[in-house]
Formats: sequence, C-alpha cells, structure tokens
Amino acid sequence: MDSDGPRISLFTEEYAADPHRAYDEMRGKYGSLVPVELSPGIPATLIIGYHTALRILNDPDHFPADPRTWQQNVPGECPILPMLEWRPNALRSAGVEHLRYRQANLVAIGGVDLHALHATVERVAIPLINTFCGDGTADLISQYAFPLTFAVLNEMLGCPADIGQQVATGMAAIFEGVNADKGNAMLTDALLELTTRKRKEPGDDITSRLLAHPAGLTDVEMIHQLVTLYGAGIEPEQNLIVNTLLLMLTDQRFAGNLLGGSLSTRDALDEVLFTDPPMANYCVSYPRQPMLIDGVWLPAHQPVVISMSGCNNDPAISAGEYTDNRSHLAWSLGPHACPARSVAYLIAQEAIDQILDALPEMRLGVPAVEQLNWRPGPFHRALVSLPVTFPKSPPLHVF
Repeated sequence: MDSDGPRISLFTEEYAADPHRAYDEMRGKYGSLVPVELSPGIPATLIIGYHTALRILNDPDHFPADPRTWQQNVPGECPILPMLEWRPNALRSAGVEHLRYRQANLVAIGGVDLHALHATVERVAIPLINTFCGDGTADLISQYAFPLTFAVLNEMLGCPADIGQQVATGMAAIFEGVNADKGNAMLTDALLELTTRKRKEPGDDITSRLLAHPAGLTDVEMIHQLVTLYGAGIEPEQNLIVNTLLLMLTDQRFAGNLLGGSLSTRDALDEVLFTDPPMANYCVSYPRQPMLIDGVWLPAHQPVVISMSGCNNDPAISAGEYTDNRSHLAWSLGPHACPARSVAYLIAQEAIDQILDALPEMRLGVPAVEQLNWRPGPFHRALVSLPVTFPKSPPLHVF
C-alpha cells in the first residue's frame, strides 16, 4: 500500500451522505484494499472485498487486534484515539489475554434472561412513546431510540441512573470525536464508580457476573470491559433501530407492513444488517509484519479496517436476497465476533415492534429521504435525526 499516495477521507460529510457510491468508486480504482484516512493524518487500509475480509478476520495470528505499537506514534489529541487505543479487554487484545477477557464476557452476557429482556424493552418503550404520541410528531432518535437503548443497557449492566448519565455523555464525546479526551476521562470515572458499587452490592446483572468470573478482573480491567459493552450497546444498537425504522418507513415492501403487509421487522433487520449496518467500518487489526494480500503490501502495525458495509455489498457475493440470510459481516466473525448478537437483535426487534404497534400510521417527517442528514465519522452509519409524523394518539396503558 503506497503510504505517500492520495487517501480517501472517511470523515467527510460527502462520504457520510453516500457511502455506497464511495465504495463503488473505491472498488473501481483500488479493488478490495483501499488507502484511506480515518482522521486527518491517520492512515489506514479499508477492506471492501468480502472474501478478503474473511481471510483477515479468521487470521488473528497475522492480524491481531492489539494496537499498542501503532499508537506509540499517534498524538494524544487524535479524536479517534479513544475508539482505537489499547484497552485491557477482548476487543483490543490478542492471544491468551483475549481468551481470558472474552470468556468472562461470554459468561456475563450469556446470563441475560432473553424472556425478561422482552418485558424490559416494553416497560421502557411505552413511557417513552407516551411522551410524544399526543404531539403528532417526533424525532425517533432523541426521543425514542437513544433513551430506550440507554435505559435497557443500564438495566442489563445494573447501572443506576446517575452513573449512566455520565457514561452517556462520555461515550457521545468519544464517538463524535469532539472533546474525546474529556469524554474518555468522564467515562472512566463513571465506570470505576459502577465497579466499586457492584463489588459491595452485586446483583443479577452483567457487571456483577463479570466481577464474579474466575478470570478475577481488576478494577482497571472491569472499566475496560464495561467500555466495550457500552460502546457496542448504545451507538450501534441505536443506529440499528433507526436505520431499520427508516427502511420500514420509506420502502413500500415494508411500509405496507405497518398496516398489515407481508414483510416483517425481522426481514427489515436482516436487510439493514447487510445494506446499512450500524457500524459501517470497524473490526480493526494491526499486522505484526508486512503482509501481501491480493497483490497489495499492508504495512506492519498500521490499522486494517474491515468495511462491513462495503464487504456486505461486494458484487462478488451480493445477490440482493436478505431474508434469513446471516452471511453478512455486521456482527464481525472469527475470534472477535460480537458475543451479544442475540441480545442486540432482540432489543432492536422489540423496540421497533413497540413503536410500530403504537403508531401504525407513522410516516417520514420530511418530503424525501435525501433531506435526512447523516453524521460524519469513519466508523458509524448514523442519522442526525429521524423526524416522523403520525395521527395524535392517547397515551398507552403502562403495565
């Protein structure tokens, strides 16, 4: 990969507005491996070929996720550093360390009662819907998807509201790359407080199960397990709910379903996980040595980023059939595959069903999809807002 040649910026408004056109242009010019910038002055290689991604994701020995050598030369004020820097957790570790952290997380997440989670989402969703159902208009991000995702995740982690608010503010700063260093510090302080409280008074929650695991996680390690859980549990989950609602509100195959059509929420989720996954580009690795892939040399210790969106829509594998198709990379795969797929899928499906059941005549609140704005950033696929209109409705009964 030519380190001195031109690179495509993944943080511009132009890229955010139409990433699929960008992937097509990348593919025509570069093939499966694309020289990009994740942030000004931060080079990386973006993988947009499905089969190339499979090779890399299934080869952690040559493509480890540990960024420590890379980040030695990255300035501390780099806005995306909190998203990529080394942490003692499964996402940013390799080998024995990765296995230790991953096993603890698998047990902790595996203890979530999915039947009870259905009820939790409903219990959170209905009061949120009641705050705007009488208005006839709403923004489904700020008024529904974000507060719902946040509240459900806090409950699964056993996090009280006061700590949770600090977590949300810190995570937002990290994802947006605005005051990311301050956001990182706020997040760390909040999660240390949560860990301290749960050591004293454990409960039936993910945090307590992590603390009880034989891995014997320290306070510092606990902070970084929780960082990963919040990072994966707020922004991507919110985007999955919103991107799926957008599809269902604007595509006649699904829009008809709001009043009795044939395609389901599950069908819509499957399609969005292919076409507009909530994390468009991530699954970052750092080759230990120069690697020759598809005729291109990847430099040692430089980020290799998998474009889940680009790979899912690779013409080599994309047939346009999404229903019950789980071959997408939205959850990643290999040793770093998302351990909370069933939990995330359930929350999204239940959240979407709750609001469509409550407001079945809901419609997009702008004349055309093109008038919606997408948030710039190298990793997420996220709308700024999702305005909707609907007939004013009385409050739902709260059980």
